[in-house]
Amino acid sequence: MSATAEAQFSPVPSRRPLWRRLLGFNLLTAVILGVAGYYLGWFIGHQFTEHSFEFQTKTDENDVALLLGYFFGVIGFLIGLGFANYPASRFIGRPASLREKEHEGIGRYFGLCTDHKVVGIQYLVGIGVFFFIAGLNAMLIRVELLKPTPTAIGPNQYLSLVGMHGTMMMGMMTSGILGPFGNYFVPIMIGARRMAFPRIEALTFWLLMAAGFILTSTIFFGGFPTGWTGYEPLNEQAVMGMDSYICFFALVGVSMALLGLNMIATIVAHRAPGMTWSRLPIFVWSVFATAILMVLAAPMLIGALLMAALDRTINTSFFTVASGSSPYLFENLFWFFGHPEVYVLALPGFGIVLELLPVFTRKPLWGYRLAIAGMLGVTLMSFFVWQHHLFVSGINADLRPFYMLSTEIISIPTGFIFLCVMGTLWKARTSFSVPMLFCLGWTFNFLIGGLSGVFLSDTPSDTDTHGSFFVMAHFHYTIMGGLIFTFFAAIYYWVPKMFGLRLNERLSKIHFWSLFIAFNSTFMPLFVLGMKGMPRRVSTYAPNLQGLNDWVSISAFVIGVSMLVFLFNVIYSLIVVRKPAEANPWRSKGLEWQVPTPVPVNNFETIPTIDSDPYEYGTPIGRGGAEPLPAGG
Repeated sequence: MSATAEAQFSPVPSRRPLWRRLLGFNLLTAVILGVAGYYLGWFIGHQFTEHSFEFQTKTDENDVALLLGYFFGVIGFLIGLGFANYPASRFIGRPASLREKEHEGIGRYFGLCTDHKVVGIQYLVGIGVFFFIAGLNAMLIRVELLKPTPTAIGPNQYLSLVGMHGTMMMGMMTSGILGPFGNYFVPIMIGARRMAFPRIEALTFWLLMAAGFILTSTIFFGGFPTGWTGYEPLNEQAVMGMDSYICFFALVGVSMALLGLNMIATIVAHRAPGMTWSRLPIFVWSVFATAILMVLAAPMLIGALLMAALDRTINTSFFTVASGSSPYLFENLFWFFGHPEVYVLALPGFGIVLELLPVFTRKPLWGYRLAIAGMLGVTLMSFFVWQHHLFVSGINADLRPFYMLSTEIISIPTGFIFLCVMGTLWKARTSFSVPMLFCLGWTFNFLIGGLSGVFLSDTPSDTDTHGSFFVMAHFHYTIMGGLIFTFFAAIYYWVPKMFGLRLNERLSKIHFWSLFIAFNSTFMPLFVLGMKGMPRRVSTYAPNLQGLNDWVSISAFVIGVSMLVFLFNVIYSLIVVRKPAEANPWRSKGLEWQVPTPVPVNNFETIPTIDSDPYEYGTPIGRGGAEPLPAGG
């Protein structure tokens, strides 16, 4: 390596030029340039439409101006963060550092930083903020449903509220595990010093944050009436708030595709010597499978939204019936992304559970290769099931048997995962630490979600339950009961490594039990409401269903209280008390627990050589091995 290259990778921070230190590329600069870019785009959009009357499709509205405002606003926001520094320096012939703000203390968390551990923590905090905003929307939804007739929120505003809740949850949580935990731990788990493309890694986070603020701004433009799916023709007919939805999901799609590409490149090309495919931690396998889905599915979403935006602005006819097209095209394009996205949310949760079970059972992971086959099988089959969302849409009835069959077949690789979980728990001396409790909670919740999905995979039963609260209950058991419980399992498991501090165990267990009981008390009755015919996304219902709805609302408020307990625990433990954690409180054999805390910028002084499997916690009793040891922590 040349001396110049060695200097670029040197851990000693270089002094930045005076102009860069004065300008200060950070979050404040990014917000200022983002706002300036927004108004520039807004101005250009109005100039454009004033001279092109045919592009004006709605009275007193200008979709072109708003979309251009968002576009230029995001560009200005990224420039303010410093994403133009490297290409600009290279363009004018100056040497550019390959590292950004990796040694600048707390300031590195408020701008572009190429340390994958910083990006992981940025993801954790940023996604957490929008998760609580979406949760607050859910509480408002349940307040409205305390009465069978509209009270505090009108029908249109209620529909926008439901859409904003679902869109924010589905969009932001696509990176809910890969963002914080994949970025932070995958390089360490495979023995690498960094991600393959550090700037792209940072870009995925800031694109997601820009998307979150754009979606929040929809309340200033009338919201959107389509729910999280954005169906045509409502999409084309909606007010300007629909443009916020389009920009949000387009940015999420770009972030997903780049994040997946970066993960694949890192896992394929940056594994340490001896880290063969058969020695990869199972969590890394789940990240790899999820990344494949992201790279293949997200561009379909981006393309569909681009066509919808053109229909809204320059009167193209991709989805308009009057011009010979069909709204069904949008539905197919959306769900070709939308159903793989369900597994983008679920697969990382599989990996979290299977990664933690050996630690808290002190047993090797049962069926390691079977679990990999299950994850890759789900990845493949997820692209063959999307039209079960359209059973009642009027599609050709001859297509239904194929999609019924493919939907039921995908339960086979999913069953492989459950089989590995049960095999690992069998005759184990389990330690019921907080991360393990959340893993067990996932096992119950996802099982209920899978069993209820059988009713939705078959056309006769789906015809009766489609669009009802039965679907919503199934969906929340699968996604919230799966992803959110494993998200918290990962937080409680890896916070001692990420921050070097311990969360209060008593508060953590209160959080788990209140969340688990209230979650089931909230969503189990929704199966009954759905069977009784209560539709989704409607704020009115039959008076005889009020008692059950009141029970659901009160239970949902308890979920909200449990989240406040978690938030209090985070503030109390990580900011007020700051009790240091043990170096390896769980006695894990994972490579991420063998490096110092805090983890150095370069992760390892020398790249390790891997010579063992990841889950060697002892051989089974009766084969000459020692008895499994109790879990630590």
